[in-house]
Amino acid sequence: MAPEPTRDDARLLVVEPASGDEETSAITERAREGDAADVRQFASAQAALEFLESNAIDCVVSAHELETTTGLDLLETIRDRELNLPVVLAPANGDETLASDAVAAGVTEYVPRDRRDSLVSAIDRAISQGRADRVAQERARQFESIFEDPDTYSWVLEPDGDVRRTNTGALEAIDATGSDVRGLPFWTLPWWDRTEDGGEAIRTAVEQAANGTVAHRELTRTAPPAAEHDRTDGDGSRTYEVTVRPVRDETGAVVSLFVQATDVTERVRLETELRESEELHRVTLNHMTDTVLITDDDGAFTYVCPNVHFIFGYTDDEIHEMGSIDELLAPDLFDRADLAEEGVLTNIECTATDKAGREHTLLVNVREVSIQDGTILYSCRDITKRKRREEALTGLHRTARELLYAETDREIADRIVADGTDVLDLEASAAFRFDTDENVLRPVASSPGMDRLHGPLPTRRANDESIPGQVFVGGEPRFFADVHESPSLSNPATELRSAGYVPLGDHGVFVVGSPEVDAFDDVSRELTDLLAATAEAALDRVERERTLRERDRELKHRNRQLTRLNQVNEIIREIDAALVTAETREEIERAVCERLTTADRFAFAWIGTTDAAGDHLESNAHDGTGRGQEYLDSVSFSLADATEPAARTASTREVTVVPNVVDRLHDEPWRKAALSRDYQSAIGVPLAYDEFTYGVLTVYADRPDAFDETTRAVLAELGETIASAIAAVERKRALLTDSQTRLEFDVNDDSFVFTRLARRADCMLSFNGGVRQHDERISVFVTVDGAPVTDVATAATDLVAVEDVQIISDEQSGDEPGGTVLLELAQPFLALQLADHGVVLRRIEATPEAAQLVVDVPSAVNPSGSVDVVSNAFTDVELRSKRSIERSSPRDLHSELVDRLTERQLEVVQMAYYGGYFESPRERSGEDVAETLGISPAAFYRHIRLVQRSLFAVLFEETGLPAGATPGVE
Repeated sequence: MAPEPTRDDARLLVVEPASGDEETSAITERAREGDAADVRQFASAQAALEFLESNAIDCVVSAHELETTTGLDLLETIRDRELNLPVVLAPANGDETLASDAVAAGVTEYVPRDRRDSLVSAIDRAISQGRADRVAQERARQFESIFEDPDTYSWVLEPDGDVRRTNTGALEAIDATGSDVRGLPFWTLPWWDRTEDGGEAIRTAVEQAANGTVAHRELTRTAPPAAEHDRTDGDGSRTYEVTVRPVRDETGAVVSLFVQATDVTERVRLETELRESEELHRVTLNHMTDTVLITDDDGAFTYVCPNVHFIFGYTDDEIHEMGSIDELLAPDLFDRADLAEEGVLTNIECTATDKAGREHTLLVNVREVSIQDGTILYSCRDITKRKRREEALTGLHRTARELLYAETDREIADRIVADGTDVLDLEASAAFRFDTDENVLRPVASSPGMDRLHGPLPTRRANDESIPGQVFVGGEPRFFADVHESPSLSNPATELRSAGYVPLGDHGVFVVGSPEVDAFDDVSRELTDLLAATAEAALDRVERERTLRERDRELKHRNRQLTRLNQVNEIIREIDAALVTAETREEIERAVCERLTTADRFAFAWIGTTDAAGDHLESNAHDGTGRGQEYLDSVSFSLADATEPAARTASTREVTVVPNVVDRLHDEPWRKAALSRDYQSAIGVPLAYDEFTYGVLTVYADRPDAFDETTRAVLAELGETIASAIAAVERKRALLTDSQTRLEFDVNDDSFVFTRLARRADCMLSFNGGVRQHDERISVFVTVDGAPVTDVATAATDLVAVEDVQIISDEQSGDEPGGTVLLELAQPFLALQLADHGVVLRRIEATPEAAQLVVDVPSAVNPSGSVDVVSNAFTDVELRSKRSIERSSPRDLHSELVDRLTERQLEVVQMAYYGGYFESPRERSGEDVAETLGISPAAFYRHIRLVQRSLFAVLFEETGLPAGATPGVE
């Protein structure tokens, strides 16, 4: 706080009207007594007030009579602005009333102007009073600042310890108001409830302060309930330093007590951490592996770290007895001049011998210090293991680089076994390779040391019976200080003691060993693992490369296959296109041979069929290079010999493949003829479709193994396609052929649906053609004789082959019941199989004992195929007759009519015919037939008229029959 001004340097402001003769006024004259006084005079109150707004004044002296106001009004205005500014009112003529009003307004001094000495004294007293008020006010502000410090809790107590006043922070901490705690003994406040013996400690402190001595207490306050957490952290406890100070009056008596509680939790924490840190440093220094030594300039030890035995094996007393550090470390370890210049020398490598005589490689740092009597500090680190590890890693890096060029598992095994003894500094090493074919571990490499100490290594099963097997299956390395202690040791006579087994992934196991017990330290184990991991990575690389090569070969093979398949598919597309446009069998056979041999696809292709006698194969069409006709002329295609692919296929009706013509070259004459024309592989494919055989397709290539599995499958399907195409043109040709072969069969097969149905109904069933094909079934009209049609319908519902049955007509012929039924049969049905080849199933008659079939085969179709189809359809069938017949018209009227009718029209007319609509008299009306079909009568009659018109058109237009003529009559 700045020193209070004296009378000499006081700043006075005088308010007094100027005198008429411009001489200094009486008030101003007295105010300036004292040369150093700073007096400012103003004639008006307004000017004085404006000056006060921006300037500091120690005292205002004012006359009462002013220009526009009075001194009393000025006093009141000043008091409104500043309560403690001293003001002296000096009226010219004062009275008691004015004096009383001035005192009431807060005047500091009231002195009439004519009292010269009194005015000067009053001014001095006012200045002194103002100074005292300011000092008191400043002290009050300082106390309030300290008392309301938000970082401390403060109280003012009575001398007996009762609370007189409490600051805001202390009240908020216990959620109380000043009136709640005022007058209570300080040590009973809730503040001390969560402190151990806090109330008692505070009471003794208050008593000590009341006796005039400052008291200090340090208390720890435990965490409040969760809802009260506001100023706590960590575990919630806070430590406070409580100070109780006595407050004395001017006589020295204690009139009150001032208490402050300061949160010192952080300081206590830091002090605790500092103590813990000191303890940690002490423990660390005693247990760290680096050894610290301090010597004087002569090398005598002044400090030896307690952990000196970690490196040197000596106790600190034994080190002191050595006398000089030169006895412990190498002499002339460093240049004193360099140390003096640098102040510190780092990473000085030297060799020292420990108490047991073992050499250690040390890394020493030396620095100048001034610690008690010591001047040089040595920090020694044992890097023996690190040095050894660095050297081993260098060797391991060399091994890894060499393994980059290894191409086989054996090379890798030989390399790690050879380098293992150097890198690991162990005598014995070996490698087992896992044999995936037999699931065993086979020894593939061993060092001379392993052969000497252990002998030949046996093959081990990959199981838990041996240590290598256990390690391989478990996938974790195992190290033995003495392998003889393992119950899984299979050779107790081995001279190996220490042994390590490390898996090489899925490739095998790496083994290292020594005749010494406990030869593996941390470095040896780490290096063994690294060497094994390097070998495993190399083995993985070799396996990946081997797999990639195999995949590359497989990819090339598949690419060749795809290329050939694309070629074959192109051939098939071209052949399919040719088959679609071909009109005759000759065109089909010629197109197939041409497409197979064009653009050097295959060397030669030909199609042959058996001769009339059925014992020799004859050529129908051929194409290609290599003098194919000469080959056909020079080779025997006898089915009795059946060695040539075409003859063998014709004989067996199976695909025949010859991968290489050179095989058995001297055993089969046809091979020489083929090889002389550069035919090196061949395939024979039967042209068969639904038991009908249309010959053999034989293809020859100018390279071995030209017909792989895919090509074989494609050509086999091609054979069926060609046979189907031939069947189609033969079927078309059959429609234009007048001559036919009629085959009649006796069928004794209990599973035949017609026979089973006739037996169950005890009747005769007749089928006279007329098959309607649906998506997955066919419909046939069957005539019933000798039993009611209802019996047949009932019996048919129990047959799996019959999906539906419908009664068309129920009639009586004499005493015999009968009628017509419509059977819905599941496919396949014999009539459809025969129709695909132009063969017509004309009639079926079935009795409870047997059935007879009549089949018409066009002259363009080989009847033997039809016989095969029928024979394969039944378990017991016999061909009863075979005869040629001639059709009665130039064209097949039935086929022509069927071609003109829609399926719906054919269904309507068949239902009408078998339902008796065309009988005379009619057995069923058109309305009845329409109801059975589920159509309207009008639709029925429209279909009947269209069918009749088509029938007459075929009769008069297609056959050339004149109107009124009778078919078959000239």
